[in-house]
Amino acid sequence: MSAVIEFDNVSRQFVRRQNAATIQERFVGLLRGMSPAEAFWAVRDVSFTVEEGQSIGLVGHNGAGKSTILKLITRILEPTSGRVSTRGRIAALLELGSGFHPELSGRENVFLYGSLMGFSRKEMIRKLPEIIEFSEIGPFLDTEVKHYSSGMYTRLAFAVATAVDPDILITDEVLAVGDESFQRKCIDRIYNFRRAGKTIVFVSHALDVVRSLCDVAVWLDHGEMKAYGPAGEVVDAYLADVNEKERQAREQTTHDADNEWRERMRRGTREVEITHVQLLDQHGNERTTFRTHEPLTIRIHYVAHERIERPVFGVGINHESGPWLTGPNTGFDKYHIPVVEGPGIVDYHIPRLPFLGGRYLVSASATDRTQLHEFDVHDRMYPLIIHSHGLSQRYGMVFIEGAWSWHG
Repeated sequence: MSAVIEFDNVSRQFVRRQNAATIQERFVGLLRGMSPAEAFWAVRDVSFTVEEGQSIGLVGHNGAGKSTILKLITRILEPTSGRVSTRGRIAALLELGSGFHPELSGRENVFLYGSLMGFSRKEMIRKLPEIIEFSEIGPFLDTEVKHYSSGMYTRLAFAVATAVDPDILITDEVLAVGDESFQRKCIDRIYNFRRAGKTIVFVSHALDVVRSLCDVAVWLDHGEMKAYGPAGEVVDAYLADVNEKERQAREQTTHDADNEWRERMRRGTREVEITHVQLLDQHGNERTTFRTHEPLTIRIHYVAHERIERPVFGVGINHESGPWLTGPNTGFDKYHIPVVEGPGIVDYHIPRLPFLGGRYLVSASATDRTQLHEFDVHDRMYPLIIHSHGLSQRYGMVFIEGAWSWHG
Protein backbone atom coordinates (compact mmCIF):
# COMPACT_ATOMS: atom_id res chain seq x y z
CA MET A 1 0.00 0.00 0.00
CA SER A 2 1.04 3.60 -0.56
CA ALA A 3 0.24 6.74 1.40
CA VAL A 4 -2.68 8.85 0.16
CA ILE A 5 -2.63 11.41 3.01
CA GLU A 6 0.54 12.64 4.73
CA PHE A 7 0.89 15.23 7.49
CA ASP A 8 4.49 16.21 8.21
CA ASN A 9 4.84 18.46 11.30
CA VAL A 10 1.78 20.45 10.26
CA SER A 11 0.71 23.54 12.18
CA ARG A 12 -2.03 26.06 11.52
CA GLN A 13 -2.31 29.39 13.30
CA PHE A 14 -5.30 31.74 13.43
CA VAL A 15 -5.68 35.25 14.73
CA ARG A 16 -8.61 35.87 17.02
CA ARG A 17 -9.84 39.46 17.10
CA GLN A 18 -10.89 40.79 20.49
CA ASN A 19 -13.63 43.36 20.96
CA ALA A 20 -12.52 46.50 22.79
CA ALA A 21 -14.12 46.70 26.21
CA THR A 22 -14.06 50.49 26.66
CA ILE A 23 -14.45 53.60 24.50
CA GLN A 24 -10.81 54.44 25.21
CA GLU A 25 -9.66 51.06 23.89
CA ARG A 26 -11.78 51.49 20.76
CA PHE A 27 -10.33 54.96 20.16
CA VAL A 28 -6.75 53.69 20.52
CA GLY A 29 -7.59 50.86 18.15
CA LEU A 30 -8.90 53.31 15.54
CA LEU A 31 -5.73 55.42 15.82
CA ARG A 32 -3.61 52.32 15.29
CA GLY A 33 -5.85 51.05 12.51
CA MET A 34 -6.36 47.68 14.16
CA SER A 35 -8.32 45.88 16.84
CA PRO A 36 -6.74 43.87 19.65
CA ALA A 37 -5.91 40.39 18.44
CA GLU A 38 -4.57 37.15 19.83
CA ALA A 39 -2.83 34.41 17.87
CA PHE A 40 -3.63 30.80 18.67
CA TRP A 41 -2.66 27.44 17.21
CA ALA A 42 -5.61 25.35 16.03
CA VAL A 43 -3.21 22.56 15.01
CA ARG A 44 0.40 22.25 16.13
CA ASP A 45 3.17 19.85 14.98
CA VAL A 46 0.82 17.08 13.82
CA SER A 47 2.29 14.18 11.83
CA PHE A 48 0.54 11.05 10.59
CA THR A 49 0.15 8.95 7.44
CA VAL A 50 -2.97 7.32 5.97
CA GLU A 51 -2.40 4.40 3.64
CA GLU A 52 -4.56 3.65 0.63
CA GLY A 53 -7.70 1.80 1.72
CA GLN A 54 -7.33 2.70 5.39
CA SER A 55 -10.09 4.26 7.47
CA ILE A 56 -8.92 6.84 9.98
CA GLY A 57 -10.94 8.43 12.76
CA LEU A 58 -10.29 11.78 14.40
CA VAL A 59 -11.40 12.00 18.03
CA GLY A 60 -11.21 14.71 20.65
CA HIS A 61 -13.26 17.35 22.39
CA ASN A 62 -14.97 20.21 20.57
CA GLY A 63 -12.30 22.68 19.51
CA ALA A 64 -9.53 20.06 19.55
CA GLY A 65 -8.59 20.74 15.91
CA LYS A 66 -10.44 17.95 14.10
CA SER A 67 -12.28 20.18 11.61
CA THR A 68 -9.10 22.16 10.94
CA ILE A 69 -7.33 18.89 10.04
CA LEU A 70 -10.11 18.09 7.55
CA LYS A 71 -9.90 21.54 5.98
CA LEU A 72 -6.15 21.13 5.61
CA ILE A 73 -6.70 17.79 3.85
CA THR A 74 -9.20 19.34 1.44
CA ARG A 75 -7.02 22.44 0.87
CA ILE A 76 -9.69 24.79 2.16
CA LEU A 77 -6.88 25.88 4.48
CA GLU A 78 -3.14 25.87 3.93
CA PRO A 79 -0.77 25.06 6.80
CA THR A 80 1.15 27.82 8.55
CA SER A 81 4.09 25.43 8.67
CA GLY A 82 4.74 21.82 7.74
CA ARG A 83 3.56 19.85 4.73
CA VAL A 84 0.24 18.26 3.76
CA SER A 85 0.11 15.97 0.75
CA THR A 86 -2.82 14.00 -0.67
CA ARG A 87 -3.31 11.69 -3.64
CA GLY A 88 -6.60 10.95 -5.38
CA ARG A 89 -10.07 12.48 -5.75
CA ILE A 90 -11.50 13.79 -2.46
CA ALA A 91 -15.19 14.15 -1.59
CA ALA A 92 -15.79 16.02 1.65
CA LEU A 93 -18.83 16.50 3.86
CA LEU A 94 -17.71 19.21 6.25
CA GLU A 95 -20.12 21.86 7.45
CA LEU A 96 -23.77 21.41 6.65
CA GLY A 97 -24.40 22.40 3.05
CA SER A 98 -20.79 23.20 2.23
CA GLY A 99 -20.31 23.11 -1.54
CA PHE A 100 -23.96 23.95 -2.22
CA HIS A 101 -25.24 27.31 -3.43
CA PRO A 102 -28.37 28.25 -1.46
CA GLU A 103 -30.01 30.06 -4.40
CA LEU A 104 -29.74 27.04 -6.70
CA SER A 105 -32.07 24.06 -6.70
CA GLY A 106 -31.03 20.64 -5.53
CA ARG A 107 -30.72 19.44 -9.13
CA GLU A 108 -28.56 22.43 -10.11
CA ASN A 109 -26.33 21.86 -7.09
CA VAL A 110 -25.85 18.23 -8.09
CA PHE A 111 -24.41 19.33 -11.44
CA LEU A 112 -22.39 22.12 -9.80
CA TYR A 113 -20.81 19.69 -7.35
CA GLY A 114 -20.10 17.21 -10.13
CA SER A 115 -18.37 19.84 -12.25
CA LEU A 116 -16.18 20.82 -9.29
CA MET A 117 -15.20 17.15 -8.99
CA GLY A 118 -14.28 17.02 -12.70
CA PHE A 119 -17.37 15.21 -14.04
CA SER A 120 -19.14 16.23 -17.22
CA ARG A 121 -22.85 17.04 -17.28
CA LYS A 122 -23.45 13.83 -19.21
CA GLU A 123 -21.75 11.79 -16.48
CA MET A 124 -23.79 13.49 -13.75
CA ILE A 125 -27.04 12.86 -15.68
CA ARG A 126 -26.12 9.19 -15.58
CA LYS A 127 -25.53 9.35 -11.82
CA LEU A 128 -28.65 11.41 -11.07
CA PRO A 129 -31.14 8.50 -10.59
CA GLU A 130 -28.86 6.92 -7.98
CA ILE A 131 -28.55 10.26 -6.16
CA ILE A 132 -32.32 10.80 -6.17
CA GLU A 133 -33.00 7.28 -4.94
CA PHE A 134 -30.49 7.45 -2.09
CA SER A 135 -31.36 10.98 -0.92
CA GLU A 136 -35.13 10.34 -1.00
CA ILE A 137 -35.85 14.01 -1.80
CA GLY A 138 -37.15 13.54 -5.36
CA PRO A 139 -40.22 15.82 -4.99
CA PHE A 140 -37.97 18.65 -3.74
CA LEU A 141 -35.10 18.22 -6.18
CA ASP A 142 -36.05 21.36 -8.11
CA THR A 143 -36.59 23.47 -4.96
CA GLU A 144 -33.92 25.99 -3.95
CA VAL A 145 -31.78 24.36 -1.26
CA LYS A 146 -32.11 27.41 1.00
CA HIS A 147 -35.59 26.06 1.73
CA TYR A 148 -34.29 22.59 2.69
CA SER A 149 -34.31 21.31 6.24
CA SER A 150 -30.99 20.25 7.76
CA GLY A 151 -31.96 16.62 7.15
CA MET A 152 -32.70 17.23 3.47
CA TYR A 153 -29.40 19.10 3.09
CA THR A 154 -27.54 16.15 4.56
CA ARG A 155 -29.35 13.56 2.47
CA LEU A 156 -28.52 15.31 -0.79
CA ALA A 157 -24.95 16.20 0.19
CA PHE A 158 -24.12 12.65 1.24
CA ALA A 159 -25.81 11.13 -1.82
CA VAL A 160 -23.82 13.37 -4.19
CA ALA A 161 -20.48 13.03 -2.38
CA THR A 162 -20.64 9.23 -2.43
CA ALA A 163 -22.03 9.00 -5.97
CA VAL A 164 -18.98 10.70 -7.50
CA ASP A 165 -16.87 7.68 -6.47
CA PRO A 166 -14.07 9.47 -4.58
CA ASP A 167 -10.77 7.90 -3.65
CA ILE A 168 -10.96 9.62 -0.26
CA LEU A 169 -14.27 10.24 1.55
CA ILE A 170 -14.28 12.75 4.41
CA THR A 171 -17.17 13.16 6.84
CA ASP A 172 -17.41 15.53 9.80
CA GLU A 173 -20.38 14.81 12.10
CA VAL A 174 -22.83 15.58 9.30
CA LEU A 175 -24.72 12.34 9.90
CA ALA A 176 -25.76 13.56 13.35
CA VAL A 177 -28.62 15.60 11.84
CA GLY A 178 -30.14 12.72 9.86
CA ASP A 179 -32.90 10.46 11.14
CA GLU A 180 -32.13 6.93 12.35
CA SER A 181 -33.09 5.23 9.09
CA PHE A 182 -30.95 7.54 6.97
CA GLN A 183 -27.98 7.26 9.35
CA ARG A 184 -28.06 3.49 8.91
CA LYS A 185 -28.12 3.87 5.12
CA CYS A 186 -25.11 6.19 5.32
CA ILE A 187 -23.16 3.87 7.60
CA ASP A 188 -23.92 0.95 5.26
CA ARG A 189 -22.63 2.94 2.31
CA ILE A 190 -19.49 3.94 4.23
CA TYR A 191 -18.84 0.28 5.00
CA ASN A 192 -19.29 -0.52 1.29
CA PHE A 193 -16.70 2.15 0.49
CA ARG A 194 -14.36 0.56 2.98
CA ARG A 195 -14.83 -2.90 1.45
CA ALA A 196 -14.13 -1.39 -1.96
CA GLY A 197 -10.71 -0.26 -0.75
CA LYS A 198 -11.52 3.45 -0.49
CA THR A 199 -9.84 5.69 2.08
CA ILE A 200 -12.15 7.18 4.71
CA VAL A 201 -11.49 10.05 7.10
CA PHE A 202 -14.18 10.00 9.77
CA VAL A 203 -14.91 12.51 12.52
CA SER A 204 -17.57 11.64 15.06
CA HIS A 205 -18.34 11.77 18.77
CA ALA A 206 -19.94 8.32 18.31
CA LEU A 207 -16.84 6.48 19.52
CA ASP A 208 -18.33 3.02 18.99
CA VAL A 209 -18.65 3.80 15.28
CA VAL A 210 -15.05 5.07 15.19
CA ARG A 211 -13.91 1.90 16.94
CA SER A 212 -15.74 -0.43 14.54
CA LEU A 213 -15.32 1.51 11.28
CA CYS A 214 -11.76 2.80 11.50
CA ASP A 215 -8.43 0.98 11.27
CA VAL A 216 -6.46 3.76 12.92
CA ALA A 217 -7.32 6.93 14.82
CA VAL A 218 -5.80 10.24 15.85
CA TRP A 219 -6.63 11.78 19.22
CA LEU A 220 -6.35 15.57 19.21
CA ASP A 221 -6.32 17.79 22.28
CA HIS A 222 -6.13 21.59 21.88
CA GLY A 223 -4.52 21.17 18.48
CA GLU A 224 -1.85 18.70 19.56
CA MET A 225 -1.77 15.02 18.69
CA LYS A 226 -2.01 12.99 21.91
CA ALA A 227 -2.11 9.54 20.29
CA TYR A 228 -2.01 7.86 16.87
CA GLY A 229 -2.44 4.14 16.31
CA PRO A 230 -5.01 1.33 16.17
CA ALA A 231 -8.49 2.83 16.52
CA GLY A 232 -9.54 0.74 19.53
CA GLU A 233 -6.43 1.65 21.51
CA VAL A 234 -6.73 5.36 20.71
CA VAL A 235 -10.43 5.44 21.63
CA ASP A 236 -9.66 3.65 24.91
CA ALA A 237 -6.92 6.15 25.72
CA TYR A 238 -9.19 9.08 24.90
CA LEU A 239 -12.03 7.67 27.03
CA ALA A 240 -9.65 7.02 29.91
CA ASP A 241 -8.53 10.65 29.75
CA VAL A 242 -12.12 11.91 29.62
CA ASN A 243 -13.03 9.71 32.58
CA GLU A 244 -10.05 10.92 34.59
CA LYS A 245 -10.96 14.54 33.91
CA GLU A 246 -14.54 13.84 34.90
CA ARG A 247 -13.33 12.22 38.12
CA GLN A 248 -11.13 15.22 38.91
CA ALA A 249 -14.01 17.58 38.12
CA ARG A 250 -16.30 15.64 40.46
CA GLU A 251 -13.70 15.82 43.21
CA GLN A 252 -13.50 19.59 42.77
CA THR A 253 -17.24 20.08 43.12
CA THR A 254 -18.60 20.99 46.52
CA HIS A 255 -20.09 18.36 48.78
CA ASP A 256 -23.55 19.88 48.35
CA ALA A 257 -23.28 19.88 44.55
CA ASP A 258 -22.18 16.23 44.59
CA ASN A 259 -25.09 15.29 46.81
CA GLU A 260 -27.46 17.18 44.51
CA TRP A 261 -26.17 15.23 41.48
CA ARG A 262 -26.54 11.92 43.29
CA GLU A 263 -30.04 12.74 44.40
CA ARG A 264 -31.02 13.41 40.80
CA MET A 265 -29.72 9.95 39.82
CA ARG A 266 -31.49 8.04 42.59
CA ARG A 267 -35.06 7.42 43.67
CA GLY A 268 -36.95 5.41 46.26
CA THR A 269 -38.51 5.58 49.70
CA ARG A 270 -35.31 4.54 51.56
CA GLU A 271 -36.69 1.97 54.00
CA VAL A 272 -33.66 0.09 52.68
CA GLU A 273 -30.93 2.57 51.78
CA ILE A 274 -27.98 1.80 49.51
CA THR A 275 -25.09 3.60 51.17
CA HIS A 276 -22.24 2.69 48.86
CA VAL A 277 -21.44 0.59 45.76
CA GLN A 278 -17.99 -0.81 45.03
CA LEU A 279 -16.49 -2.44 41.91
CA LEU A 280 -13.98 -5.04 43.13
CA ASP A 281 -11.40 -7.14 41.31
CA GLN A 282 -10.53 -10.75 42.14
CA HIS A 283 -8.23 -9.62 44.97
CA GLY A 284 -10.90 -7.44 46.56
CA ASN A 285 -9.34 -4.18 45.39
CA GLU A 286 -11.71 -1.38 44.40
CA ARG A 287 -11.22 -0.24 40.79
CA THR A 288 -13.12 1.44 37.99
CA THR A 289 -11.03 0.04 35.10
CA PHE A 290 -11.14 -3.64 34.10
CA ARG A 291 -10.27 -5.79 31.11
CA THR A 292 -12.56 -8.02 29.07
CA HIS A 293 -12.76 -11.50 30.69
CA GLU A 294 -11.56 -10.24 34.08
CA PRO A 295 -13.73 -11.14 37.08
CA LEU A 296 -15.78 -8.34 38.64
CA THR A 297 -17.74 -8.16 41.87
CA ILE A 298 -20.36 -5.45 42.29
CA ARG A 299 -20.72 -4.95 46.06
CA ILE A 300 -23.82 -3.19 47.38
CA HIS A 301 -23.61 -1.79 50.92
CA TYR A 302 -27.00 -1.13 52.47
CA VAL A 303 -28.76 -0.16 55.68
CA ALA A 304 -32.29 -1.42 56.38
CA HIS A 305 -33.95 1.17 58.64
CA GLU A 306 -36.71 -1.31 59.49
CA ARG A 307 -37.24 -5.03 59.25
CA ILE A 308 -37.89 -5.98 55.61
CA GLU A 309 -38.74 -9.52 54.57
CA ARG A 310 -37.57 -11.00 51.28
CA PRO A 311 -36.14 -7.84 49.67
CA VAL A 312 -34.79 -7.94 46.13
CA PHE A 313 -31.40 -6.47 45.22
CA GLY A 314 -30.34 -5.89 41.63
CA VAL A 315 -27.66 -4.42 39.42
CA GLY A 316 -27.73 -3.02 35.89
CA ILE A 317 -25.05 -2.24 33.32
CA ASN A 318 -25.60 0.28 30.52
CA HIS A 319 -23.25 1.31 27.76
CA GLU A 320 -22.46 5.03 28.01
CA SER A 321 -24.27 5.59 24.69
CA GLY A 322 -27.52 4.37 26.27
CA PRO A 323 -28.21 0.65 25.60
CA TRP A 324 -29.13 -1.38 28.68
CA LEU A 325 -27.00 -4.53 28.45
CA THR A 326 -27.97 -6.52 31.52
CA GLY A 327 -30.12 -6.24 34.63
CA PRO A 328 -29.98 -9.28 36.95
CA ASN A 329 -31.51 -9.30 40.42
CA THR A 330 -31.90 -11.72 43.30
CA GLY A 331 -35.57 -12.23 42.47
CA PHE A 332 -35.02 -13.31 38.86
CA ASP A 333 -32.11 -15.55 39.94
CA LYS A 334 -34.18 -17.09 42.80
CA TYR A 335 -31.55 -16.11 45.36
CA HIS A 336 -33.83 -15.47 48.32
CA ILE A 337 -32.73 -13.13 51.11
CA PRO A 338 -35.11 -13.95 53.99
CA VAL A 339 -34.92 -10.68 55.93
CA VAL A 340 -32.77 -7.55 56.28
CA GLU A 341 -32.48 -5.27 59.27
CA GLY A 342 -29.62 -2.83 59.88
CA PRO A 343 -26.42 -2.77 57.77
CA GLY A 344 -25.37 -5.48 55.32
CA ILE A 345 -23.67 -6.33 52.04
CA VAL A 346 -24.93 -7.98 48.84
CA ASP A 347 -22.39 -9.10 46.21
CA TYR A 348 -22.98 -9.88 42.55
CA HIS A 349 -20.07 -11.86 41.05
CA ILE A 350 -19.29 -11.83 37.33
CA PRO A 351 -16.60 -14.50 36.71
CA ARG A 352 -15.68 -13.24 33.19
CA LEU A 353 -16.67 -9.80 31.97
CA PRO A 354 -18.16 -10.29 28.48
CA PHE A 355 -18.06 -6.64 27.41
CA LEU A 356 -15.70 -5.16 24.83
CA GLY A 357 -13.71 -2.01 25.45
CA GLY A 358 -15.65 1.14 26.27
CA ARG A 359 -17.26 3.11 29.06
CA TYR A 360 -20.16 1.57 30.94
CA LEU A 361 -22.40 2.73 33.79
CA VAL A 362 -23.43 0.52 36.70
CA SER A 363 -26.75 0.79 38.56
CA ALA A 364 -27.83 -0.76 41.85
CA SER A 365 -31.29 -1.22 43.34
CA ALA A 366 -33.20 -2.46 46.38
CA THR A 367 -36.93 -3.20 46.07
CA ASP A 368 -39.63 -5.16 47.86
CA ARG A 369 -40.39 -8.77 46.97
CA THR A 370 -42.83 -7.73 44.22
CA GLN A 371 -40.18 -5.46 42.62
CA LEU A 372 -42.90 -2.82 42.31
CA HIS A 373 -41.97 -0.76 45.37
CA GLU A 374 -38.52 0.82 45.10
CA PHE A 375 -36.62 1.31 48.34
CA ASP A 376 -33.53 2.79 46.73
CA VAL A 377 -32.34 2.90 43.10
CA HIS A 378 -28.95 4.29 42.05
CA ASP A 379 -29.46 4.78 38.33
CA ARG A 380 -26.22 4.62 36.27
CA MET A 381 -24.21 6.29 39.02
CA TYR A 382 -20.99 4.24 38.90
CA PRO A 383 -18.59 4.35 35.90
CA LEU A 384 -17.00 1.11 34.69
CA ILE A 385 -14.18 1.36 32.13
CA ILE A 386 -13.29 -1.76 30.14
CA HIS A 387 -10.23 -2.30 27.95
CA SER A 388 -10.01 -5.10 25.40
CA HIS A 389 -6.52 -4.87 23.90
CA GLY A 390 -5.34 -7.89 21.96
CA LEU A 391 -8.72 -9.56 21.48
CA SER A 392 -9.76 -10.92 18.10
CA GLN A 393 -13.12 -9.11 18.19
CA ARG A 394 -13.35 -5.36 17.59
CA TYR A 395 -16.98 -4.59 16.82
CA GLY A 396 -20.01 -4.24 19.05
CA MET A 397 -20.19 -4.25 22.84
CA VAL A 398 -20.14 -7.96 23.80
CA PHE A 399 -17.45 -10.60 23.31
CA ILE A 400 -19.05 -13.86 22.15
CA GLU A 401 -16.85 -16.89 22.69
CA GLY A 402 -17.66 -18.70 19.46
CA ALA A 403 -15.61 -20.91 17.16
CA TRP A 404 -15.42 -21.13 13.37
CA SER A 405 -15.48 -24.34 11.33
CA TRP A 406 -15.24 -24.90 7.60
CA HIS A 407 -16.15 -27.85 5.40
CA GLY A 408 -14.91 -27.55 1.84
